[in-house]
Amino acid sequence: MIAKRSEKELKYLREAGQILAGVLKELEKTIMNNPGITTFDLNKLAESLILKQKAKPAFKGYRGFPYSLCVSLNEEVVHGIPGPRQIRPGDIVSLDLGVNWKGYYSDAAITVPIGKVSREVRKLLKVTKMALYKGIKQARRGKRVSDISFAIQHYVEKNGFSVVKDLTGHGIGRKLHEEPAIPNFGEPGHGPQLEEGMVLAIEPMVNMGNSEVEILKDHWTIVTKDRQLSAHFEHTVAVTNNHPEILTLYNTQQKKDLS
Repeated sequence: MIAKRSEKELKYLREAGQILAGVLKELEKTIMNNPGITTFDLNKLAESLILKQKAKPAFKGYRGFPYSLCVSLNEEVVHGIPGPRQIRPGDIVSLDLGVNWKGYYSDAAITVPIGKVSREVRKLLKVTKMALYKGIKQARRGKRVSDISFAIQHYVEKNGFSVVKDLTGHGIGRKLHEEPAIPNFGEPGHGPQLEEGMVLAIEPMVNMGNSEVEILKDHWTIVTKDRQLSAHFEHTVAVTNNHPEILTLYNTQQKKDLS
């Protein structure tokens, strides 16, 4: 059963999205301006910024995850656990974060290059981010879930990279993960039909090498099997009558005093 949100619910989801967008923007600035910062310090900052907005970190305690922020470096795809590791020039850092605002959830991710990186790495980040928007473009009333999946896979593979097939996007709203699952691969025209009021977390995870991944011994961190680099971008998106509405897009004109 895929939930369709009322306009009142969408209001809360928009607010949750704007809180999250603002926190991610602050985290990105902090990484850029503080070489050597640890992933644990980033987690502390993320949690404090969320709590300052009187919201709650969505990830902390979820299925036993011990922190508020997933920080994944280089060959780490998702679910990296914060700790003493320092972020250094040449790294790429994926920040995946969720917010619970008055019982409604938002979820988003960015991948940030630190200092100078190669042209191929910049291409990986650009293609992954663009693949997200190719997928979002398909999040319209009357389309099907696999139209999103196909758009992402087609664009990624056309550019010489591979999509992770073991992990998916998802519905979101009153819970962090809801129906439907949204794979990043597949043929178009399959799966549930999209309707106005559905809210989706679309999140391509793209590898520089092949698509295979594995879980480390910490039981959380997922890495590329060939240890080549991986990037991850995500937005929470509402299906409307017209164009898709990106709820986690940072927009200073949309930001309100949510306290």
